Amino acid sequence: MTGRVCSSIRHNPGSQRDFPRQRCEPGPVSPTSNPEGNPLMSESSIPRGPGLFAVGRGAGERTITNIRRLAGTERPPGSVLVAVAAVLLGVLAAGLFVVSLAAQYRYVLNVKHDPAVSAIEAIGLDVGMVVFSLLALGLARAGQSARIERALIIACALGSAAMNYAAADDGSPRSVAAYCMPPVFLAIVVDRVVAVVRRHVLGDDERSAWAVLATVALYGLRCVLAPPSTAGGMRRWVLAATPLPAAEPLAIEPPKAEPPEAEPPELADASKKARLTWHYQHDPAYGDRGQASAAASRIAPVVGLSAGTARAYVYAILTELEKAEAAS
Repeated sequence: MTGRVCSSIRHNPGSQRDFPRQRCEPGPVSPTSNPEGNPLMSESSIPRGPGLFAVGRGAGERTITNIRRLAGTERPPGSVLVAVAAVLLGVLAAGLFVVSLAAQYRYVLNVKHDPAVSAIEAIGLDVGMVVFSLLALGLARAGQSARIERALIIACALGSAAMNYAAADDGSPRSVAAYCMPPVFLAIVVDRVVAVVRRHVLGDDERSAWAVLATVALYGLRCVLAPPSTAGGMRRWVLAATPLPAAEPLAIEPPKAEPPEAEPPELADASKKARLTWHYQHDPAYGDRGQASAAASRIAPVVGLSAGTARAYVYAILTELEKAEAAS
């Protein structure tokens, strides 16, 4: 196979700014056709973008050029169609906005009788839908989740449809459909455009807020067909989804150890056991077997005993107290 073989070169070697270049020459496309040892590539693999590279011509002539291979842009397939759909969405939103605004203005004006205030309130929900639509599209193009924005789009559409319903003729299904269709249809189109843009950018699909409404409708139908089991299941689901915070156990503070009282003079020459008995009798935990070990640990260094010996003496005192109580 013959063609133009390109290799990497450096322009103006030795200077501080040494730009990479490509050198293309006629010849067989082979990794071994470059005598200088530079990596070779075919003309079809010349990188796109700005830059300079050397092109070999006849009679050994070489030219430095910045013309690269024209192979289109780096857009993924379908980008133009998605962009056109987004533009058409804007046109559709503008038209349905005018239709919905007329009905809402009529309804609010009949209630408030103030043209300026009625116009401001009438455009509120539709403008909110436009704001949330732009946010959802922007997040979708950035590959971010837009669940909240898509849910708010539906909320604005339902609110706008409710206002339009108030201006319609309740006794005419055609009138109700004509008034309520524009905002709901626009919300459906916006949601699908956002979903397609997200799938086009990331390759995955985020669950639509309309699916949540479908689930609610199905559970509502089930509640009509089987009220007891549906109510019991919903109760278990709500209790499982909203667990109560775990109650912290009450911390029982041990009695504060007061500084040991001064021993009476008659204990100056007494034994350590006698001194421990006196201190234990004046300890806040006196007579409490559950606090015996802590009391012995507090008293042991005061009377010069080890903690183990002090505990043995304290438990012996408690045993004598229990025997005395049992005898009485």
